[in-house]
Amino acid sequence: MNRKLQALVLTALLVWLSTPSPAQFQGRITGRFVDPSGAPIEGVEVAIVSQRSAAIQFNLKTDKQGRFLQVGLMPGYYILNYKKSGFIPGSKDIRIGVAAEEALEFTLKPLEAALEKAVSEADKLFLKGNKLYADQKFAEAASVYREAIRLSPDNWGYWLNLGLSQKKAGQGEEALASFRKAVELNPESYSANKEAGEALAKAGQFAEARPFYEKAACLSPDDPDARYNLGVCLLSTGDSEAALLHFRKTFELKPDYADAYYQAGTILIGQNKVEEARAALEKFVELAPGDEKAALAKQLLEYLKK
Repeated sequence: MNRKLQALVLTALLVWLSTPSPAQFQGRITGRFVDPSGAPIEGVEVAIVSQRSAAIQFNLKTDKQGRFLQVGLMPGYYILNYKKSGFIPGSKDIRIGVAAEEALEFTLKPLEAALEKAVSEADKLFLKGNKLYADQKFAEAASVYREAIRLSPDNWGYWLNLGLSQKKAGQGEEALASFRKAVELNPESYSANKEAGEALAKAGQFAEARPFYEKAACLSPDDPDARYNLGVCLLSTGDSEAALLHFRKTFELKPDYADAYYQAGTILIGQNKVEEARAALEKFVELAPGDEKAALAKQLLEYLKK
């Protein structure tokens, strides 16, 4: 093998070795359940459901130490549902980063016997609704979630899933009301705040959407989508300076986030920062040459050359 060929083989090998495998991107969740006295709870049923697709679900139970572990989670948002006979069930939304570990601890409170039957029936309905949602039967899923809410009206996860079903079924106003209720019950939910903000923005109510987007970005500051959504909302309410900061943060977090470069470029033109505007728009065209805004971006670039 001659030296040139050896060099090519070595280069190819280095490229192959440097390419991350899917496993290197995957994250994991560890958790522990205890009762109010701090004693571990064995046998808590845990369901980790992807918010991207309800068909992606992981089911497990806690061990004698009250612990659970789930590996192999692709980056994104998940809802963790948990239940154990005799205790109040609940839900939590979680963001899994690239190759990240999320460590959680829960304290479960006892459930009054009189309420346990209703809560158990509500949980069965919730699982039925999840199945219908995964099968894209959104109107039917919404109907089942409503039945679950009738039995357990204070479960924010039920309201969130109801809103998601209504959103998919084209029931925008109903979805917004459900997302608002989910936020009311769980103000620290990223998902509920994001969905409420998106529903309001879609209705053109950007001023009302702003606090929900701000809360979502606060809850998940390293999420580029949260930053971008807030930037668009701020831009739509006339606060272009603040919007620019969030667009810049967006492509700092995700360098190939094309739309953030476009939005930043248009703002920079208004600020007469020609070189920065040109760089942002050129990056947008490079990343998204087939985007419907690419033609306009090219026109703007021609204008900037004058």
